Amino acid sequence: MLSSELSTLIPADFSDNARVWIYQGSRAFIEKEANEINEQLHQFYSQWLSHGAPVKGWAKLLFRQFIVVIADEEDVTVSGCSTDTSVKVVKSLERQYSVNFFDRLMLTFLVKDKAEMLPLNQVQYALDKGYINAETPLFNNTLTSKKELMESWLVPLKESWLARQVTLPQE
Repeated sequence: MLSSELSTLIPADFSDNARVWIYQGSRAFIEKEANEINEQLHQFYSQWLSHGAPVKGWAKLLFRQFIVVIADEEDVTVSGCSTDTSVKVVKSLERQYSVNFFDRLMLTFLVKDKAEMLPLNQVQYALDKGYINAETPLFNNTLTSKKELMESWLVPLKESWLARQVTLPQE
C-alpha cells in the first residue's frame, strides 16, 4: 500500500543510495499548512548548495505529518554545512507551526488506516491492552536511503527495531 503510494511521490530519477532524512511532526497538518510547508521545502531544495555546487535534492511533507528530505549524492556530496541548512529549514517550520519535528521518543503507527502517535514509554501498555499488536505497521523513521524508504518505511512492529525493546504478545 505505502510503497505504491510512495512511488508516485518520490522522484524516480534519484538513486537507491540517495540519502534520506525523515522528520516526524508532533501533529498532522491541515491542507493549508501542508501547502505552505511544501512551498517552503521546494524553495529550500531548489536552491540547496554544497560548497557552492547545486545539490540534487527533494523535500516534501508526506501524509501531512512527515518531512522527507532526499539528497542524491551521485554528482555532489552533501557536506555537514549543507545538512545543517536543511535542519535549519525544519527548525524554522517548527517555530512557524508550533510543532516538534525532533522528538525521537514519539512513534507513529498505522492503526485502522490512520496515523496514530504513541510515546515510546507507552508502547508496551498499548501492546498489553491490544490497541496495537505485532502486525501493527510502524513508521520506521530511522532509515537513511531512498531504497530503504521505498521498501521499509512502514513495517510491522515485529519486523522493526522496536520489536527488540518490547515484549510482543504470544500468538
